[in-house]
Amino acid sequence: MLLRRVTCAVAFGVLLATGGAFGEEAKKIQDNSFLLEEAYNQEDGVVQHIQAFQYMKGDTWAYTFTQEWPVPKQAHQLSYTIPVLKNASPGRESGLGDVLLNYRYQAVMKEGIALAPRFSFVLPTGDYKRGLGNGTVGYQVNMPLSVELSDKVVTHWNMGLTFTPNAKEAGGAKADTVSLNYGASVIYLLTENFNLMLEAVGGSSERVEADGSTTHEDSFLINPGFRYAFNFKSGLQIVPGISFPIGIGPSRGDYGVLTYLSFEHPLF
Repeated sequence: MLLRRVTCAVAFGVLLATGGAFGEEAKKIQDNSFLLEEAYNQEDGVVQHIQAFQYMKGDTWAYTFTQEWPVPKQAHQLSYTIPVLKNASPGRESGLGDVLLNYRYQAVMKEGIALAPRFSFVLPTGDYKRGLGNGTVGYQVNMPLSVELSDKVVTHWNMGLTFTPNAKEAGGAKADTVSLNYGASVIYLLTENFNLMLEAVGGSSERVEADGSTTHEDSFLINPGFRYAFNFKSGLQIVPGISFPIGIGPSRGDYGVLTYLSFEHPLF
């Protein structure tokens, strides 16, 4: 019931906002994917604030706030991501998760191709005793690639790895964890400021216990959705969006809704 209410409320809000935004100056949407990372650093002098809320079957959810800054130009970008979670543990714990501090380098940006490798520290800000964090510093790398196939079609590709040595469980046991993430998406620009989206993301994680035993988990989701841009003469761009993650394969039976909201504007 809550899932239906959230979906209807967001869809209705987007429709109302769209009706009031006609006539604004068009600006192409570029760096506003939901579950994937696009390979476009922030432009010179422009900062972005991103919020996402994902609610899944079983009453689990995750809210994230991300802020991205060019330092000082587009070649180098610093950002942070703050998550707030409700997990699927028996206690249904909710609270702050592990915060990410990110650096990204714009290695390629020409002729419709962009590549921007990222390195992140995963800080132990979540309470591992409540299943909200790892209780130790982790390290993450991700390789996003964006390719414009035409004026109407753009694809995005991700491959990444997270390593957390001595990650702690709620009971206090420690183990090394390694997680692989991958994904791809197709974006269709119905107009420059209204896009249809289809994302596919997967992951594989392995936990190596002190006695050498291992546990392995896989996941895979497809995520159809759309996004719309409101553009203002001041340079402010507001992008709301909604999508519907659906589990297939190892995640079969999972489903939910994801809402997205981005504010991007000049620093001065």
